[in-house]
Amino acid sequence: MRILDKKSISRRSFLKGGTATALGLIIVGNVVLGKSSAWAASFNNIGGDNGATLVQMARDIFPHDHLADKYYAKVIEGYNAAAAKDAGLKKMIQTELKKINAASKAKYGREYKNINRELERVNILKANTSSPLFSKLRGDLVTGLYNNKEVWPKFGYEGASADKGGYINRGFDDINWLDKV
Repeated sequence: MRILDKKSISRRSFLKGGTATALGLIIVGNVVLGKSSAWAASFNNIGGDNGATLVQMARDIFPHDHLADKYYAKVIEGYNAAAAKDAGLKKMIQTELKKINAASKAKYGREYKNINRELERVNILKANTSSPLFSKLRGDLVTGLYNNKEVWPKFGYEGASADKGGYINRGFDDINWLDKV
């Protein structure tokens, strides 16, 4: 992956930015640390628990440890908005999540989102790959997650090249990422 040239920052700028960031995290600590309580407020149509379960499912379907939950939650927010207008979607989400949670409780003794081991959650998902919710979530994540321009730099994608003259002189042949594979 080609490293982009970065502007150097002064010590003063770094300290000011770091202090502002730390202060911001302290102020909104509950939102950052308590994801379920933050989602409960934002997923008012599908329910906070259902929203948290869908975010966990999204993370398990397309796992990227370096991505924050907020990128997955953006996709689920679309379901929350659509459920306000489409009673069929809302019912399908609720029904399918009840099935997934029932299977999780039967096999592991707890709801899907409360299972700590990723392998156990993936086993529940594998058993439900033919469900309409799984198919919809997987399809919507492909576009909702990977078309999000905020996510691109985290994967090393620099975006479209046409407006910058193409990739010929911008590292089309960089292969330094191969050592990391």
